Amino acid sequence: MRALIDYRPALRDRTGIGEYTHELVRALATALAPSDLDLSVFSSSWKDRLDISDPETSRVRRIDRRWPVRTLNVAWHRLGWPPVETLAGHDFDVVHSMTPLLVPSRRAAQVITIADLSFLKNPSWTRAEVRRDYPALVHTHARRAHAVVVMSNFVGAEVQRVLNVAPERIAVVEPGAPGWSARRVLPSHGYVLFIGTLEPRKNVGVLLDAFERLVPRISADLVIAGKATAAAQPWLERMRTPALADRVRHLGYVEADQRRALYEGASVLVLPSLDEGFGLPLLEAMTVGVPVVASNRGSLPEVVGGAGPLVDANDSQELAGAIERILRDGAFASDCVAKGFERARAYQWDRAAQRTYKVYQQAIATRCASA
Repeated sequence: MRALIDYRPALRDRTGIGEYTHELVRALATALAPSDLDLSVFSSSWKDRLDISDPETSRVRRIDRRWPVRTLNVAWHRLGWPPVETLAGHDFDVVHSMTPLLVPSRRAAQVITIADLSFLKNPSWTRAEVRRDYPALVHTHARRAHAVVVMSNFVGAEVQRVLNVAPERIAVVEPGAPGWSARRVLPSHGYVLFIGTLEPRKNVGVLLDAFERLVPRISADLVIAGKATAAAQPWLERMRTPALADRVRHLGYVEADQRRALYEGASVLVLPSLDEGFGLPLLEAMTVGVPVVASNRGSLPEVVGGAGPLVDANDSQELAGAIERILRDGAFASDCVAKGFERARAYQWDRAAQRTYKVYQQAIATRCASA
């Protein structure tokens, strides 16, 4: 089978779907024999070059073209041109877009990944071409795709209900936990940690509300890691106010190879999002033994699976209480850690790779049946 994955979401900052894309490529390259899968990754950018240095991906073909991202996306999304075979110089049996919109192809089966539908629920949460193209085109592209990959059952149900995609064409391919060992020593002065892009749906304002309530009662600081979007400016200004300036640190984007150390210094990870298609920081935190607190929105209850408290995303008092309980109640925190370890073991990249390969097979069969 000749498969192509659009690697562009992982080209710069590997957060969310970018991290999923990178790790899925690694898993497919290692879990499947070359005789089963001839894998290529595609990228196109005017200034950013495709660079995958992982030794596990040595047999993956790299296709890197110097086309501006925005120009190519307009052509692909709006015109369905040029076919990826023209840019790649190869033919494929299946082409996998890691966004909700198709990669044009002459004759390959087409697979898309829908991480979440937040761009439909509240377009103001999004920006740039996501706001311009996704709401207008996703219904058509999802129905044209031969298979739709989602990362959680929650999103799968939404895709079926909102986009009217037949359930047999929806495949849940959950990410795997990182290959990190658990930290050996719990930090004596750990911090409250948030990791994620600072965008509206991440709900950082409510986290700051909750933490400000806690400032007089706890010694732990709040560490916020993630790239700040333009919409995050009020949050950044608030972090500099006298009430929070000495207790809140914003680190900006943290490279993938530095995230483990960041988790290992934390006493609790907090993810108060208004919507999530999965919530990778929860899985990463549970893998190394960090207790988690999350909102009860989107897929987060599905991922936490009882391993930590779930709170109302709009209730800063409830969020503050859950954080404080983790920090003060050692027995409760230890129970959350144990349940988190068990939960993390349920997510495996080898399983994701095998499931993706089956999705490709099914997509090819569907394409042939409809030809």
